[in-house]
Amino acid sequence: MSCGEPHETDCSEVLDHLYEFLDREMPDSDCTKFETHFEECSPCLEKYGLEQAVKKLVKRCCGHDDVPADLRDKVLGRLDLIRSGQAVPDHDLTGPPPGDRPAAAQEG
Repeated sequence: MSCGEPHETDCSEVLDHLYEFLDREMPDSDCTKFETHFEECSPCLEKYGLEQAVKKLVKRCCGHDDVPADLRDKVLGRLDLIRSGQAVPDHDLTGPPPGDRPAAAQEG
């Protein structure tokens, strides 16, 4: 992903280290570089916002020891698909993906 514009910090570097930024596991100087990049690059800012929202959702919903293993596996699998660009986060994670639902269920 790139906006096609030149940046001091390349989009691929920002996206490769996005979770380190989100978790504040990088030096302050790198955090500053990333913040500057987000001000200049709307695709990376959008990806940052999505990952930040997903991280909050997972923490809120799945940060408990009593989460069923199959739900946790579905959430983690869905996150992998979203990160790889193969899916968009637009349906209920407790059910099957839209393509796996019967046609009648998809129409409503």
